[in-house]
Amino acid sequence: MVESFFLISSETKRQMDLHTQTQSITNNTMHLLSGPPSSGKTSLLFQFAFNATNFTNEKVVFICNRHKLQTKPPFLSQGIDPSSDAFQRIQMKYVDNDEAIKNYFAAFHLHETFPDTVIVDDFGDFFEDRSRSCQERYGNRGRELAMIRTLALCHNAIMHANGIRPCKLLLSDTHHGESTRLLFIYKRWVSTIFTIKGDGDGTGSFILRSNNNLENERTKSAKYCIALQYLVLEVITEDCEK
Repeated sequence: MVESFFLISSETKRQMDLHTQTQSITNNTMHLLSGPPSSGKTSLLFQFAFNATNFTNEKVVFICNRHKLQTKPPFLSQGIDPSSDAFQRIQMKYVDNDEAIKNYFAAFHLHETFPDTVIVDDFGDFFEDRSRSCQERYGNRGRELAMIRTLALCHNAIMHANGIRPCKLLLSDTHHGESTRLLFIYKRWVSTIFTIKGDGDGTGSFILRSNNNLENERTKSAKYCIALQYLVLEVITEDCEK
């Protein structure tokens, strides 16, 4: 639900939790947030993490590159207290390449307790720096095959956790142009893809839309912008067609 990426009330969070409980675990474990550069993806992910921890004692693991995060810190919704205890339940894990991601999920089953949500920011970028070595190992389609193997490992880890308690994985990736980069790879693993596009009205706003693989599930769109160093939700509308 697109509401998850913006500042929400406790009642909205309760309704979203009830909605999630009506979906099967296998259809609600892996999600992708895809958008163009500088569209606020990291800000949306942090707001998602804050919402998950603000009203409950949920634990979130946020995986990202430290340098990128420090270079472009996220913007939160206006009214959020930066000293909120909710941020203490977000565990930051900094990694530099795809090997670190694979190592984390390969040892996922060894955790005494599993996080409620794992977020990986700029998932595809972790394979950019290793594209040459990936090509040496896997051939011309080395990067794609490396991503597939890592996604399969992530999927197995999350499904193992869900055998014990609910756990979901949210990835983000950057796409250029009209289509999601390597979308055909992600569709094999993710149940919902949240896509971001420019609004086209020249105001600097973006449209976030959810596209899931569940039948009879209506989708919603959110119009938002980054203004005065805040993540600003302008309006949420329900799409007429799935």
